[in-house]
Amino acid sequence: MTSPRLACRAIIMQDDRLLLVNAWPGRASTLWCAPGGGVECGASLPDNLAREVHEETGLTVAVGPPCLVNEYHDPDTGFHQVEVFFRCTVTAGEISDDWQDPEGIVHTRRFFTQAELAYLHMKPDSLRTLPWQDGLTYDPLELLAK
Repeated sequence: MTSPRLACRAIIMQDDRLLLVNAWPGRASTLWCAPGGGVECGASLPDNLAREVHEETGLTVAVGPPCLVNEYHDPDTGFHQVEVFFRCTVTAGEISDDWQDPEGIVHTRRFFTQAELAYLHMKPDSLRTLPWQDGLTYDPLELLAK
């Protein structure tokens, strides 16, 4: 059994819409998620998140308070990830189709209305309402989605 992987993700709102990314190489899935990713040792969660958001979106953000702790796992492989979501504010940049993720993982980034989220293949499910709520939430362990 391996230790859980730690990741951080951004809740970025603009004009009452939530920014999500598709991070499946080769567009192998229609699954959308909040921008962010794995934590590198020796850097704070906010520093890691600001780096990940810039890599995936081209945006510079100010990282605010945490709003969600989410866990998921794959029982077949033993993979287990704990994600800490932070509310973020864009301080520079804008979403552009010309932006290229240097790691080549994120290929599409887009803002969605709450109504659009109701029909979107996305994880975690709580992203359908979380951005419009206050406080800190915990999502119990869920199965890895693809």
